Amino acid sequence: MKRSRINEIMAGAEEMVRQYGFVLPPFANWSPEEFKAHKPIAGRVIEGRCGWDITDYGQGRFDQMGLFLFTLRNGSLDDLQRGGGMCYAEKLLISRQDQLSPMHTHVIKAEDIINRGGATLIVELYGSDDAGNWAEDRGGVVRCDGIERAYKPGDKLRLAPGESVTLMPGDWHAFWGEGGDVLIGEVSTVNDDVTDNVFREPIGRFADIDEDVAPTHLLVSDYDKWL
Repeated sequence: MKRSRINEIMAGAEEMVRQYGFVLPPFANWSPEEFKAHKPIAGRVIEGRCGWDITDYGQGRFDQMGLFLFTLRNGSLDDLQRGGGMCYAEKLLISRQDQLSPMHTHVIKAEDIINRGGATLIVELYGSDDAGNWAEDRGGVVRCDGIERAYKPGDKLRLAPGESVTLMPGDWHAFWGEGGDVLIGEVSTVNDDVTDNVFREPIGRFADIDEDVAPTHLLVSDYDKWL
């Protein structure tokens, strides 16, 4: 993705986030130079990979297959493994109309996916085989706003604003906006986007960046290089 396109997506996403009554935290506004200056006190932000995250999954077709994310807070895998401390994470996402987030699951993370506003969020579901792999012929059970709901392979949930689904490891899922763009909330156990995303197809989690202009804000995938 071109950095200029990423900068444009950031500006439009922040406008949509505010439209539905959310405000991003102060570190969202830091320039790369400000981020470097704040590095001594921003260790938890950096280590937790909190911040801007815009991906086309390395496929170069963001409008057709991509996602905007902002990680608001993220706990520690060490805390999760010992069963105490900050064991949770929270994100805001934007799924554009007909923009696919491809079929994937997680090994560790359980998550609530919440339609925070906009159009209808479609969530396509498949179950796992005994090894946790995608299974074309298996369904499962999820909770929608706390109510158990069995799904058959390929079933599509339709989540209106305010509705949610709880996905456990092994619930394979893809999602997109139907009829317009959707602001999504994600509340989960500790988030590890580097190792805990398992895609059905062999694709990347992060975008390859063409640095045609300077970044307005750093992406979480920039931290290792820039900081």
